[in-house]
Amino acid sequence: MIDKINIDEKFSLFSEHFRPKIVAELNGQEFKLVKAEGEYPWHSHADADEMFFIWKGNITLEFRTHSVELSAGEAIVVPKGVEHRPVAHGEVQLFLIEPKATKNSGDTSVDTKYDAPNDIWI
Repeated sequence: MIDKINIDEKFSLFSEHFRPKIVAELNGQEFKLVKAEGEYPWHSHADADEMFFIWKGNITLEFRTHSVELSAGEAIVVPKGVEHRPVAHGEVQLFLIEPKATKNSGDTSVDTKYDAPNDIWI
């Protein structure tokens, strides 16, 4: 059955930070919900572009050469291979749109608390 996705309802189902939850898949892309707070480690994705769309809150996406401030309703695409680090100012709710099975921590070896499995559906 085809049904709608209530984004606020889905965000209410989890509390952990930097652990993406898949809510839909289309054309080889996963649509993930993420709660973020604080700094995520520097990383890149060698084979995948990654789109960040901010639903609630404010986040800074840091790059080695500059930073981009994002607020609710704004989005950015990080090209494959570009090192970046999200820094959330308070709790932020965001969408990640990226190819199926893209590893959350990219090519960086980080604490496993950030290395979320790719099959967490809500």
